[in-house]
Amino acid sequence: MAIKIMIADDHALLRQGIKRVLNFEDDLEVVGEAEDGQETLARTLMLQPDVLLLDLNMPGMSGLEVTKQLKAANCPTKIIALTIHDSDNYVLEMLKNGALGYLLKDVEPQVLVKAIHTVNEGTAYIYPKLAERIFGDINGSEDMEARAREIWDEGKGERITAKEMDVLGCMVKGMSNQDIGKALGLSEKTVKNHLSSIFHKLKVTDRTQALIYVLKHKIVTLE
Repeated sequence: MAIKIMIADDHALLRQGIKRVLNFEDDLEVVGEAEDGQETLARTLMLQPDVLLLDLNMPGMSGLEVTKQLKAANCPTKIIALTIHDSDNYVLEMLKNGALGYLLKDVEPQVLVKAIHTVNEGTAYIYPKLAERIFGDINGSEDMEARAREIWDEGKGERITAKEMDVLGCMVKGMSNQDIGKALGLSEKTVKNHLSSIFHKLKVTDRTQALIYVLKHKIVTLE
């Protein structure tokens, strides 16, 4: 069954460009478009697409406000912010209020497609260049150990290990457990164990909450 997508942006040319890209994919279907915030909210609630590609700057109502209202309405549609803004504040606010993805408008077509599939499965996906600026090189960054020491559970004093930080960095880049294992030379079971440990130490329950924690507490920030 095709993933149903809605595109919300006040620039018709951009909407058409995205639509052309997605139409090349057999398992993706654009079911609606909107050019302002109020129309986006109304059409999303009516159509209930699987994924909403949402601009943040739109007439009438911002993308952030649309996200808040869709969350308040318990709308099952998964939201990907598609924007020109690369500030950590924008990323944090969108994730806190219910978005699962965050992409910049210069994203490569294949990355957009991957993000849609990832978010549709319920996993957070952040634009790779932003993720790299958050976590740096996941393969042996010189300051990875120092970064890892900064993240801990104040109540129990349990620190994130350097290996867990590697796993966390891969996770935020939208990698599956299997992909993380291949990148770090670990079994999928070991990856799952590391993620469970990370969630416990950060007092969170899933990947999205872990990312929000890292950004909110300024453990690492976007430049």
